[in-house]
Amino acid sequence: MAVKNAEATWNGTLKEGSGSMRLGSQAVDLPFTFASRFADEKKTNPEELIGAAHAGCFSMFLSAQLTAAGFPPTSVHTTATVHLTDGPTISRIELVCAAQVPGVDQAKFDELVETSKKGCPVSKALAAVPDVSITATLNA
Repeated sequence: MAVKNAEATWNGTLKEGSGSMRLGSQAVDLPFTFASRFADEKKTNPEELIGAAHAGCFSMFLSAQLTAAGFPPTSVHTTATVHLTDGPTISRIELVCAAQVPGVDQAKFDELVETSKKGCPVSKALAAVPDVSITATLNA
């Protein structure tokens, strides 16, 4: 299977410093600061990247599960909200998914959503997060 990489550099102190994250597949620097992580500064942060990874992995895994069950989806769209709380710790991740899947019934869809929540590789990597929820909507 594939091996992927990323890197990060932090310069300076925690509150006054700044950093940059880089994805191995992209020549793009993603700047981040204390304020972008713990306040509302409009730069990225590790939690956004974790959320994007989780949403992407879940969407792909659910698509694979649906296809294997004979219900290839038209689309699977997932958002992730990652809660960073005291500690600091990631205490909650909320996934919200909307999928267009012709021919599948609600019970089968719900079953495959739950399988995907537990089975996608990023979900497995984030098993230490105490509260991961999924709200999934089936659109005909």
